[in-house]
Amino acid sequence: MSRMPSTTTSAPVSGLAVAEDGLGLRERKKLRTRQAIRDAARRLIDERGYDSTTIEQIAAAAEVSPSTVFRYFPSKEHIVLTDDYANYMMAFLRERPADEPPLAALRAVVTEMVRRLAEDFSDEYRWRRKLVRQVPAMRALVGESQDSWARSVSEMLAERAGLPADNLEVHVLVGAVTGALHQVLWGDHSEDTGLVEMLERAMAVMERPDTVGRPADLASDAV
Repeated sequence: MSRMPSTTTSAPVSGLAVAEDGLGLRERKKLRTRQAIRDAARRLIDERGYDSTTIEQIAAAAEVSPSTVFRYFPSKEHIVLTDDYANYMMAFLRERPADEPPLAALRAVVTEMVRRLAEDFSDEYRWRRKLVRQVPAMRALVGESQDSWARSVSEMLAERAGLPADNLEVHVLVGAVTGALHQVLWGDHSEDTGLVEMLERAMAVMERPDTVGRPADLASDAV
């Protein structure tokens, strides 16, 4: 998924404190520099617009050099979208029961991802979603990140099932779930209900596609 993808002007202070827990001084400094760059980027983008904000301006606002910005983020799009959710979710998937069906494992993983996103970064997520819908380069990066995440998840699920890494059925399953997640998080829909609720609806479609477009009473009969 995106490096997703997890700044009231940025991540909440409590989230930063948790991330720093157990880190050495050097790593804490790196984490704070990274966060300062993201904070500066959001302030400037809110003030000037995405296209009018440059890496040089972000660096000056964060009191670092442009080369430092590029050491942390390869592009302006990455400053907005990069988070640690993808790595966290891969670790979460590794901890699922080995005999759990692939769809059940995927559902648990994406539900946990969306739940954390909704709880920790609600304001930031809405800001990111607005930019993804408006800026083609942002939308492209979301697609690339989700493709990479889906490939990694497919390989892990195939390994858990004792199947080849390129197993078609596993890749189809992961691709379908990734597509559902994309529509919930970034899709051009007018829904603005809770993310977890929307994901539950999306996963219900995955599990019971024949109910789409049917009256609610008939759809419930099909469960």
